[in-house]
Amino acid sequence: RGAWRRAAMEASELWVGFVGAGRMAGGLVRGLLQAGKVPASNILASAPSDKNLDAWRELGCRTTHCNLEVVHRSTLVFLATKPHILPGVLEEIRPAVGPHHIVVSLVAGVTIQTLQRLLPPWTKVLRIMPNLPCVVQAGAMVFSRGSNAGDEEAALLKSLLSSCGLCEEVPESYIDIHTGLSGSGVAYVYLFAEALAEGAVKMGMPGALASRIAAQTLLGAAKMLLETGEHPAKLRGDVCTPGGTTIYALHQLEKGALRATVMNAVEAATNRACDMAKD
Repeated sequence: RGAWRRAAMEASELWVGFVGAGRMAGGLVRGLLQAGKVPASNILASAPSDKNLDAWRELGCRTTHCNLEVVHRSTLVFLATKPHILPGVLEEIRPAVGPHHIVVSLVAGVTIQTLQRLLPPWTKVLRIMPNLPCVVQAGAMVFSRGSNAGDEEAALLKSLLSSCGLCEEVPESYIDIHTGLSGSGVAYVYLFAEALAEGAVKMGMPGALASRIAAQTLLGAAKMLLETGEHPAKLRGDVCTPGGTTIYALHQLEKGALRATVMNAVEAATNRACDMAKD
């Protein structure tokens, strides 16, 4: 508990840097700002051009084109570059990384072992894997810590990221599974929402209304799962009345092998994430 309290107090005094200023980094920073975790004046972001930095300036954050400046002027540094760019960035910033820095990577497919090899041996390294709904502060994130990151660093990161959604510490081996489940899983849900709405359109409902109702249906179902803690099968059973509409519909989904297909999708995305880490 002491680590958590210290983390909450230290967050407001942090100087936070982002090397890379794309959409996911922007989603995280919006969560931090909306929750009042870190003042905008304490945040510095770098990117090669002004294309993404303009939005950060509008939020009140400071910006630069120099990655080294971010490291020099920050204690907590988020790495948010494209995977193929990261090794060059790490080579560039390595001389400026000190024992006081906490380095957090958002970069897909780059392991903690690789980060620790390319940074000074004392570096406190953590790796996080967010998903797109972080942009609207409803994300699902997991993180793992390197050998030099302790309880205080983990507590600080969890305190900050909880403003962007669900945040759990996991073994690093779960990160690729999280990619298949949640990182890519957002797209599976969008596909299902699209299909739900198109079914209603087929039956005569206007498309815009059908899409809104489909989205709210998904939101409500997810909220019930989280707030009741019930197993999905229990909640599904609660909707089914004998001989009613829902059981007839579920029969069609079972004939279409919905569950097996979704399980296969999670497996395929997880395996691809593992392959990317080996490339």
